[in-house]
Amino acid sequence: MNPIIDFFNTVVRFAPRFIPGVIATMQLAFFSILIGTVIGLFVAVVKLANKKPLTFLMNIYITIIRGTPLLLQLWFIFYGLPGMGIEIDRFPSAVIGLALHNGAYISEIFRGSIESIHYGQREAARSLGMTRGQALKRIVLPQAFRRSIPALGNQFIIAVKDSSLASVITITETMLLARQFVAATFDVFPIFFVAASYYLIITMGLAKLLQKLETKLKVGVR
Repeated sequence: MNPIIDFFNTVVRFAPRFIPGVIATMQLAFFSILIGTVIGLFVAVVKLANKKPLTFLMNIYITIIRGTPLLLQLWFIFYGLPGMGIEIDRFPSAVIGLALHNGAYISEIFRGSIESIHYGQREAARSLGMTRGQALKRIVLPQAFRRSIPALGNQFIIAVKDSSLASVITITETMLLARQFVAATFDVFPIFFVAASYYLIITMGLAKLLQKLETKLKVGVR
């Protein structure tokens, strides 16, 4: 049989079988990004509050997460915590690991964006009678969020690709299915081609959504 025809036959045959894994990948990415964004914003605000004990704790968290591989973090949560009497199911373990990992990087994105807002705007808000929290919520954060969209978009795309590491704790997502199909058929290239195509479609779709969001938020901004 012609190798090219054989390649496309394998792609067409296996592409539908990836759908459950692709759905799992999208769920992992969605929840890890959502929770990671909340964690990142919380950590950034706490650090900027200049409370030394809290800032110290947040710095420890960021240092540990950024200084160790995501793969090791997932292994620790799923396989290590049960040894300490803490058992978490596979999917929540993956979401927690990915969210904590993303949160550390997102916190630095938010911190940089918040610090880029001129201090005079906060002072002007305070002179109008706003509390520090109100100034942060109404004046600083909306502008900081707009400025952080490009960097957040990059991190979100990385988060989608990082979700492939969840296969090490037997989450049946795209990469685990790809490895299973390869082991069963030995058709390495066409099956991994299908997996790569799905990841490309997801990341391109996410990039397009973020681009539209960035454009929308720029409307009326001078």
